[in-house]
Amino acid sequence: MNNKFVIEVKKILLIIWRLIRGIIYATGIIFILLIALSFTDYPYNAYHWLGTSLTHSQVEDVDYIILLGAGGMPGPDALLRTHHTSRIAKKYSSSKIIVALPADTNDFYNSDHYRMIEELHRLGIDPERIMSETQGVNTFQQSQFIFNLISRNKASIIIVTSPEHVFRSILTFKKTGFYHINGEPAFESPIEQALLIDNQKLGTSKQTATDNLNIRYNMWSYLQYEIKVLREFAAIFYYKMKGYL
Repeated sequence: MNNKFVIEVKKILLIIWRLIRGIIYATGIIFILLIALSFTDYPYNAYHWLGTSLTHSQVEDVDYIILLGAGGMPGPDALLRTHHTSRIAKKYSSSKIIVALPADTNDFYNSDHYRMIEELHRLGIDPERIMSETQGVNTFQQSQFIFNLISRNKASIIIVTSPEHVFRSILTFKKTGFYHINGEPAFESPIEQALLIDNQKLGTSKQTATDNLNIRYNMWSYLQYEIKVLREFAAIFYYKMKGYL
């Protein structure tokens, strides 16, 4: 009886070991694939597609610019989105700006939401143009609250958010009931590669310097794009399953 029990335990342990080994092998293969892709343009192309595939040239006036908040303020994403919003707001001077970011209304003036508003003020945006949506904790809820806030599903809106988030945001707002939707991906402005090459190193060819630059900077940036794209596709799948898109 004991021998049978030991044999069964060994079988179970063997199955568990094979499962763990398979996961380790699969993880290694995925990691190698991601590293290989980081030396190509595919990560950036996917990132760029998420940011631009549903956007279009804005020819008519804009009623509302929707600034979707991102993390803490100041922070890289929040500042980029705020600066893009200020640029659009100056172009469409009759538009209203809606800042959408959760905030404690009992301590509103110490919130990240209010710091985004302050940054818009600093960039020359009239405070009278700015509205707040503080209740939504995700893109779907924000679209719902904004829809109720303006009560105009035919209003022309531009959604300002990070590039990888534009695709899902537009589809979510469209599902909520908005008709005229555009997006503004808050792309960062990269520094010129030529400025990062050390011309003082003698004996180094231009091609070698460029290759070194790709390893020092581009590869790591593209790995970050891969993470953002994979995370966003997972979010799109989740939103689709929930019926938000």
